[in-house]
Amino acid sequence: MLRREARLRREYLYRKAREEAQRSAQERKERLRRALEENRLIPTELRREALALQGSLEFDDAGGEGVTSHVDDEYRWAGVEDPKVMITTSRDPSSRLKMFAKELKLVFPGAQRMNRGRHEVGALVRACKANGVTDLLVVHEHRGTPVGLIVSHLPFGPTAYFTLCNVVMRHDIPDLGTMSEAKPHLITHGFSSRLGKRVSDILRYLFPVPKDDSHRVITFANQDDYISFRHHVYKKTDHRNVELTECT
Repeated sequence: MLRREARLRREYLYRKAREEAQRSAQERKERLRRALEENRLIPTELRREALALQGSLEFDDAGGEGVTSHVDDEYRWAGVEDPKVMITTSRDPSSRLKMFAKELKLVFPGAQRMNRGRHEVGALVRACKANGVTDLLVVHEHRGTPVGLIVSHLPFGPTAYFTLCNVVMRHDIPDLGTMSEAKPHLITHGFSSRLGKRVSDILRYLFPVPKDDSHRVITFANQDDYISFRHHVYKKTDHRNVELTECT
């Protein structure tokens, strides 16, 4: 098992290195093509390989678009199979962190919560891989306040660390009622950059595909690299009006 995992990891890293080299070569060819089309001087760093790059440009056409990469492979079953999310905490969690982990379990439909105990992260990851878990979430705290969230997509990533600020839990809101556990519709805003799209994929693929009649909405809005999280349940009062109820 360990040999197989090491082999798969080597193959994954080799494929990533090949793709990075291909992407770098493609960027150089694009710079040369633009210089030739605009009748400008060829950039100094491209002059030695200009003839070779120009020759390879003849083989580039529209048929090469849409080629898959390791990024596509990470979420190739997204939308086909529901994600299997496991949530756990740092060691010796406080009662408030345990409460926060329980509320996260309600945010992600079908998620499971696991007591950390004395288990190391490596053991947790191996157990999750063996049981078909797609994403491992680990929440951290500082003096009883949730301050960090690690989202790791299995088996090879990506892994992201989010700092949590101004956490308001359901227990902090009086007379809120029960939480809907329906599969939510997602709204993502402000993730237009390359890194933003990567972060958006990490977040949105934690949720299964909702039904059309689901009245639950979760919003991730990015502004100045701060991601605001909002959770609403709406109900139609007539054909024109929609009433929103904030859940978190």
